[in-house]
Amino acid sequence: MPKKLLRVALAGNPNSGKTTIFNSLTGTRQKVGNWPGVTVEKKEGEISRNGYDIKVIDLPGTYSLTPFSIEEIVARDFILEENPDVVIDIIDASNLERSLYLANQLRELDCKVIFALNMADLAKSRGIQIDAETMSNLLGVPVVFTVGNKGQGLKELLQTTIDLAESSSGIPEERKVRYSKDIEASIAELRDAIEEQTDETFPYNPRWIAVKLLEDDQIVKERIRQKMGAAPADAVIEAAQQLRGRLMWIFDEDPEIVMTDERYGFIDGIIREAVIHTIRRRVDISRNVDLVLTNRFVGFPIFIFFIWAMFQVTFTLGAYPMEWLDVGVGLLSGFVEGLLPAGLVRDLLVNGVIAGVGSIIIFLPNILLLFFCIALFEDTGYMSRAAFLMDKIMHQIGLHGKSFIPMLMGFGCNVPAIMATRTLESRKDRILTIMITPFMSCSARLPVYIVLAGTFFAASAGTVIFMLYFLGIVVAILTGRLFRTVLLPGVEAPFVMELPPYRVPMLKSLLIHMWDRSKMFLKKMGGIIFVGSVIVWALSTFPRDIDYSKNYDAEIGRINTVYAEKIRHAEPDRVAALKNKRDQLIQEEKGLRSAEKARKSYIGQIGRVIEPVFEPLGIDWRGSVSLLTGFVAKEIVVSTMGVLYAVDEADAESKALHNALRKSGMTPLSALALMIFVLLYIPCLATVAVIAQETGTIRWALFNVAYTTGVAWVVAFIVYQGGRLMGFG
Repeated sequence: MPKKLLRVALAGNPNSGKTTIFNSLTGTRQKVGNWPGVTVEKKEGEISRNGYDIKVIDLPGTYSLTPFSIEEIVARDFILEENPDVVIDIIDASNLERSLYLANQLRELDCKVIFALNMADLAKSRGIQIDAETMSNLLGVPVVFTVGNKGQGLKELLQTTIDLAESSSGIPEERKVRYSKDIEASIAELRDAIEEQTDETFPYNPRWIAVKLLEDDQIVKERIRQKMGAAPADAVIEAAQQLRGRLMWIFDEDPEIVMTDERYGFIDGIIREAVIHTIRRRVDISRNVDLVLTNRFVGFPIFIFFIWAMFQVTFTLGAYPMEWLDVGVGLLSGFVEGLLPAGLVRDLLVNGVIAGVGSIIIFLPNILLLFFCIALFEDTGYMSRAAFLMDKIMHQIGLHGKSFIPMLMGFGCNVPAIMATRTLESRKDRILTIMITPFMSCSARLPVYIVLAGTFFAASAGTVIFMLYFLGIVVAILTGRLFRTVLLPGVEAPFVMELPPYRVPMLKSLLIHMWDRSKMFLKKMGGIIFVGSVIVWALSTFPRDIDYSKNYDAEIGRINTVYAEKIRHAEPDRVAALKNKRDQLIQEEKGLRSAEKARKSYIGQIGRVIEPVFEPLGIDWRGSVSLLTGFVAKEIVVSTMGVLYAVDEADAESKALHNALRKSGMTPLSALALMIFVLLYIPCLATVAVIAQETGTIRWALFNVAYTTGVAWVVAFIVYQGGRLMGFG
């Protein structure tokens, strides 16, 4: 028999463990997209259990269903319009008062609801005992205890979900949220007015519509105009306005505020009935840890150490699997070269596709480690502490610590980081944060640092990379101060930062977060980087009929003839030295031929045109072209260097790029200037597009392109020329 399909929505407050439970339930069977019409992330996963195919939709985390933010609108609209079979509300059992507000709003909707009291172990450690049966009876919904990061209670949660979905019983009377006498009278009167204007096809619960109209919910007004028609809806809205006026006269307060207070009163009563706080004094571990990690004196140095350690781990541990992949790419290149006859096709595959894409794929371990560390910060709760520590610094540029969270996310990818600024209430704060976030070094820049730092600063590569990331933060802060003074004056919006309790992260959840973010990197391999590598190869390969300055083949033949004669008449102990000298001279001639071919190719011609712009930074024409292609995607910087610099190598060994860079005339100082330019200049094409989307105008995006590129040139110039003056050139 075919399996039955159930649709289940996961709702809950931020930091309630909702995403952890979603990952535990669905594992890798997830797909990520955007909700229709908005850029809020949409996650879906699938489970097969007891003859059911269960599709789980992870709704955006919200504190209520009052439509103040895009996330709240998306969550409420999905429940109202899509009618999921069951809604599971993930409740932080250690913070019931806050979590039950959203829970009560869900009870008011016409949907089947389950309350999952998550982090039950944390609640117990704080001396909080919850009577689930009493709470279930009082609220009229099933209640299940879970510990998401340990996978506890999830089987019971799924079974309860299936049982509730199959239940034919209606919404119990206990589900109604009871208000004071005057408000209940107004709800009843308005509900009657709604029922007079509608029939049985009206899709919403009339009582819920009445509550929302008394709260003056603008979106609900628009919806009932669509469902009822203009005239009936206007009559209902007029009745609601009269009742609102009467309630304001009675309470001397906006009805929405009165109803909110009464909901919290109801929540307080629930807690008193169903929750017992044990007398034994419990130690709040999170608070004690925060005494150290958020301390005004040692907290910031600890944060700096954690960031430094993250990059040390990324570079040091990633070096081993990176070397294995490097060898694998070299073997693949050699295999393809031996398999195909000499010609354009072999050249395309070996020097275009494998050299280009292969030069990037070897950095996958480093990218995975970086995203793993970021996921670790998020899942333990330390990410919020980092924002808290940066709060005072952020205030210096007219922002608050909450703006630092998108900036930290920028270490992974600037695109979702810029989208995350939508959580900021002030438009000026959002634009300012968007403008400075591209200075946060994304993972796409990491391969460039690893190549150059590994080649010229091998002993201290991790520290050099850390200093680059730190420089990005400093430039972002200085830019923020400048923009707040000149372009976006004003005071930051008031904000109270929430510090969720520390949690032991679940390895499965960390791996899922790491893989979700790394998939973007892999998708680029088969898309933009593949295409970019082929284009770079074509530009460096054509025209084919190069007019060389001399006959390199004849010179190589002459060297072979001369040294064959010398070797034939040499003493046995000198033969090896003569062969080495012959091979060295032949290698030099081949390198000179490859270099001349590259200079006279189309990409070489482009490079010579733009080289004067970058020459003061110590960057040659090949580096200039690499920076130009990096506008599309920063990973292409490495693949371009792989094509242009590695042409000086006669073989396809895996270390060709490192060896070619050392022989190219690039110095540690010019390599540092190149890395700084990559750190600070124009974000990738996708970032420019999302800046235009989030700010609502292309002008801010173009301004960001011009400003970041100008800053990159100036800082790289100061570093390179200043280093030369101090004798480091």
